[in-house]
Amino acid sequence: MDTRWWATFSLAVWATFIASVLWLCVAATVNADDLVTMQNDPNQWVHPGKNYALTRFSELNQINTKNVRNLKVSWTMSTGVLRGHEGSPLVVGDTMYFVTPFPNIVYALDLTQPGANIKWKYEPKQDSAVIPIACCDVVNRGVAYADGKILFNQLDAATVALDAKTGKELWKVQQGDFKQGQTITMAPIVIKDKVITGISGGEFGVRGFVTANDVNTGKQIWRAYSTGPDSEVLIGKDFVPPYKSHEGKDLGVTTWKGDEWKRGGGTTWGWYSYDPELNLLYHSTGNPGSWNPDQRPGDNKWSMSLFARNPDTGEAKWAYQMTPHDAWDYDGINESVLVDLNIKGTNHKALVHFDRNGFAYAVDRTTGKVLLAKAFVNVNWAEDINLETGLPIENPEKRTKQGTNVKDICPAAMGGKDQQPVSYSPRTKLFYVPTNNLCMEYEGTEVSYMAGVPYVGAIVKQYAGPGGHRGEFLAWDASTGTKKWGIKEKWAAWGGALSTAGDVVFYGTMDGWFKAVDAVSGKELWKFKVGSGIIGSPMTYRGPDGQQYVAVLSGVGGWSGLVVAGDLGTDDPTAALGAIGAFGELGKDTTKGGMLYVFSLGGAPRQVAKK
Repeated sequence: MDTRWWATFSLAVWATFIASVLWLCVAATVNADDLVTMQNDPNQWVHPGKNYALTRFSELNQINTKNVRNLKVSWTMSTGVLRGHEGSPLVVGDTMYFVTPFPNIVYALDLTQPGANIKWKYEPKQDSAVIPIACCDVVNRGVAYADGKILFNQLDAATVALDAKTGKELWKVQQGDFKQGQTITMAPIVIKDKVITGISGGEFGVRGFVTANDVNTGKQIWRAYSTGPDSEVLIGKDFVPPYKSHEGKDLGVTTWKGDEWKRGGGTTWGWYSYDPELNLLYHSTGNPGSWNPDQRPGDNKWSMSLFARNPDTGEAKWAYQMTPHDAWDYDGINESVLVDLNIKGTNHKALVHFDRNGFAYAVDRTTGKVLLAKAFVNVNWAEDINLETGLPIENPEKRTKQGTNVKDICPAAMGGKDQQPVSYSPRTKLFYVPTNNLCMEYEGTEVSYMAGVPYVGAIVKQYAGPGGHRGEFLAWDASTGTKKWGIKEKWAAWGGALSTAGDVVFYGTMDGWFKAVDAVSGKELWKFKVGSGIIGSPMTYRGPDGQQYVAVLSGVGGWSGLVVAGDLGTDDPTAALGAIGAFGELGKDTTKGGMLYVFSLGGAPRQVAKK
């Protein structure tokens, strides 16, 4: 046999060939359609956060610290929409799925074809009157997959199930009424036979809730409110309060003045996580309404709280309120990442939560007790978190009130971190955290409630914090509560993070740079300028050709980028809930866009023009 042709194959080609064979073998074995099994397949990305624990870590290592400098564009696609792209794609088998901002177009792309042809496209019909009801741009944070279905939420508060093969609509249910201020921007989560989703509208006096629907029919199984009597919050016999201040009947009513709880916010628009072993769903609740704290004396439970619930019944196991009687809009909806931590020599089943209030919490996810809480950004509204009581030790000079403009509060209302999700690498045991460096002035004002109109009650001006930069991408050791390294950014680091077994961490910036850095040192290894600012989250997968790909959506917007996405004027620094003060000049560094970028070491196939 002539073996000379074997010698013409490079090691890289052989590696790709072998990986391709392995991909086919793994794809063939993943037929149980079990999300717990599928999430462990590194070739796919079947949850918005990679897995139920929300680590956004991939075991793929074809792209690593040695070769990431060779990363090239493989293919791109216009989404056809020019608002903020805060989501990320899924890859299930040989198909990529993603949803755009309003009007929430869902795409399925065939990864077996060069350039990933569109398999199908679903464009819902929505009333454009919903656009101004979304407080902070018309974003959407992604789709979910389960049992041959793609599930997503529309801005007009509908949840939809599509056939993953054809895009045919299987069912649609209305979770709320946008004319009452209710919208949805979050990605749903599927647990067993239920799709679980929350609600937005905290700036419209919406009373937050979480809803579970049958994944096959859309029938509502349970709904748990964030405020109100225990029977509606679904606090029952299994509830164990972690602290004394959390004990008592109907705290969702008695910690409010009068019936303020009925328009009390606590909306539920963040990322949800799930521990299959404990059978607990983790979600959190947002700011109380209104933003004027003097209108709602009391702790305002259960706004600003972490919840652990039985996903079968919705019953709460525990709840922990991070910021009682919030006076700064430290909306508590940020994600909880499930990891096991060794803290001072003891192993814990923990959840790690980087809150808008500027503290990084490590919480025992079986009990709700705080194990460790340290400031991860510049914080002056509180000195510390008391681990005996779970309560913040406040600085009274920074508590806001009606009729007084309190200055130099850090962090600002956008928080030390907003929705932008972190990543956790089990290799380095570090969290990679996109953060904001913002401070603010804040004055409470009297406001009256009217359904469907803003119910804010505060004048806020946000601006860059100490150092003049507006963001930092940092590495954090959650077992000690310490920062390991940081990369300062001109604008808030408003996009999510991805870490990989190649010890590379990816993130994007609002001025349009997509970056790869060393997971250990933070050294910048590669960057590429995309068409518009990045506020979405990168993901990675192995294609049918055996190559590892990294994908990210570009398209500036969200609360911080609304000045560009919404064509806002820049004269009033308090406009857009104070965003203009901090981001009024963003338009000098980026423009509107809506693109999907996909990178690999091989780059795009070489094209030869026909003569």
